[in-house]
Amino acid sequence: MDILGWVLVIALFAIGLAGAVYPILPGALAIYFAFFVYGWFFSFEPFGWWFWSFQTLIVIILFVADYVVNAWGVKRFGGSKASVWGSTIGVLIGPFVIPAFGLIIGPFAGAFLGELVSGSNVKKAMLVGWGSLVGLFTSTVAKVIFQVAMIVIFFIWLI
Repeated sequence: MDILGWVLVIALFAIGLAGAVYPILPGALAIYFAFFVYGWFFSFEPFGWWFWSFQTLIVIILFVADYVVNAWGVKRFGGSKASVWGSTIGVLIGPFVIPAFGLIIGPFAGAFLGELVSGSNVKKAMLVGWGSLVGLFTSTVAKVIFQVAMIVIFFIWLI
């Protein structure tokens, strides 16, 4: 049973880290759930109030930052509300429509189209589309850093 427990924990960590890049996967929630799997298979004893509070705070920060950073990238490059919505929709459906490149094309196209719908010219729409990619990549880097921190904290807490 120990092997099964560790396989599940590590699989959830891998799904979580993949979720930092592929937004359809549950990301931080998979990592958070891995802590429960560890507790159910081994023990919750190593995890006290500080551990759960800190990990929960990181998960909340990740959820908020995921949307705020993407919107920041679009807004920073002069985007409208329509382009923020378009970028967000593009992040969610892009990987399904174009599996290999949809994660990049989706937010760009969504922001671009959203900006055109709001009345901007093509040049500004391209700039806002670029801003959506800046936001996406910044968000991805932040998610990877925070999710790796969650995993490292988990192992440190076990020592």
